[in-house]
Amino acid sequence: MAAMPRRLALLLACSVVLAACGDGIDEGANEGRGNRGTIDGVTLDTADPSATMPPDTVQSAPEPTTDPTATDPVSTDPRPNDDDPFDWVELEPGLEEGTLEVPLDYSDPDGDTIVLSVVRSLATDPANRIGSLLVNPGGPGFGGTGLAYGAEGIYGQELLDRFDIVGWDPRGTGFSEPAVDCIDDYDEYFGLDSSPDSPEEREALVAAGDKFGDSCLVGNRDLLPHLSTENSARDMDSIRAALGEDTISYFGFSYGSELGATWATLFPSTVRAAVLDGAVDPTVGYLQQNIQQATGFETTFATFLAQCSAQPACAFHNGGDAEAAYDALAAEIDADPVEVDPDRTPVTQGVLGTAVAQAMYDPSYWPELEQALAELQDGDGQAVLDLYDSYYGYSFGEWDNSLEAYFAIGCLDDPGSTGPDDLFSHEAEFAAAAPRLGRGWMAELAFCSVWPIDPVDPVVVTGRGAGPIVVVGTTGDAATPLQSTRNMAAALEDGRLVVVTADQHTGYGVNRCVNETVDGYLVDPSAPLADETICD
Repeated sequence: MAAMPRRLALLLACSVVLAACGDGIDEGANEGRGNRGTIDGVTLDTADPSATMPPDTVQSAPEPTTDPTATDPVSTDPRPNDDDPFDWVELEPGLEEGTLEVPLDYSDPDGDTIVLSVVRSLATDPANRIGSLLVNPGGPGFGGTGLAYGAEGIYGQELLDRFDIVGWDPRGTGFSEPAVDCIDDYDEYFGLDSSPDSPEEREALVAAGDKFGDSCLVGNRDLLPHLSTENSARDMDSIRAALGEDTISYFGFSYGSELGATWATLFPSTVRAAVLDGAVDPTVGYLQQNIQQATGFETTFATFLAQCSAQPACAFHNGGDAEAAYDALAAEIDADPVEVDPDRTPVTQGVLGTAVAQAMYDPSYWPELEQALAELQDGDGQAVLDLYDSYYGYSFGEWDNSLEAYFAIGCLDDPGSTGPDDLFSHEAEFAAAAPRLGRGWMAELAFCSVWPIDPVDPVVVTGRGAGPIVVVGTTGDAATPLQSTRNMAAALEDGRLVVVTADQHTGYGVNRCVNETVDGYLVDPSAPLADETICD
């Protein structure tokens, strides 16, 4: 069904949190759909902060081969440089962009380097400036410079006043160089039936995964082994050191929670404060995380269908039985995909599932999905294809390359299975966890099962010695269900949970309670904070 589980959460779609950001932010997918980086279901196009994009899941693994809390033997301080390691250039008053050169391989600090793209929004009250706030929107695969470009529409005024908001495009993404670039046409790979019903359909997914991986090796062979979340966490410490700050604060969304927790585990003495919003479960491996996510999307989609059945005004009302109507429609599409454009993929079951996943990031998408499903019933698949395109960042005939980086990072961190046979042995678990959507997770997982680069050893998240870390979760989060956020808070030595009542991915910006809790903690991490705060 849906194509790509935890997909890119970077794309923050201007909904609750970003209501003030205008056309500059719009989230992307995953996350089923993945954890890409999403704030309130929004997606950011870091390659073009003025563009609109779609809505990520995190990976981790059970046992590390080394003690992640031991003193890091590898120095991440950048090599001596000029007084301004970033060569900041003013874009407009209060907004600067620059670059930072860091090692490609931190075990060989004098070897090849890569260049990180960095943007910072300067504190508007410099006399009371606290320091820098590193920010990440999720993914993996999306750049984070857009969060600094759009800072005024995302963060509370107290944060804008007192912090330099520093966003960077993680290695391999956005404007950082080199960036992962594998393919030119997503349709060939993600327009396939993502819930195979026959050996032939399975083979088609695996063949697509093989071809995708081979394409990624072309031009990216030296880069791919070094795109792990651990290396990005080391980049964060390089940025901190280059900024000249002994300790630094962090605010990460979706997959950004995994990145932030990894950083806090590796460099606890440098953590001033950290907020992880829409957190993934660090206590289980990739397969189980995706089962959790499939369950989350299924639950939210069930809420959508029940609401549609109860409201005659819903375009997909179908006499009060939207559930049965959807099941019938999905079966029809599986048997006979709907052609929309001869130059594009037809609306397959995979395209339909991706459209549903896109809409589950935030209820603001639900009216669009209602209408799209109703039109598909009448044989018109354009609106469903539009949601699919939004998920993958397709516009004006071009695809955003964030999905390539998503796989390059995610499959390296944890492929989830030892190969296609192992993967498909778990298919029934996904179907049981999410009867409508779960088997659609086979597409992304098939790609990782044949990824051409060997996975790296995992870092076990503890946050030991980092002090209190705030973890935010929403009650109706499809991409990172509340239980996964609870597990993140419990895994951290001093995790402080904030639960927000909302049917969307990530909670910052939903109401005054969560905003004041998060902003107050970032301004003063030593202030009293309960182990669990409920923001209804």
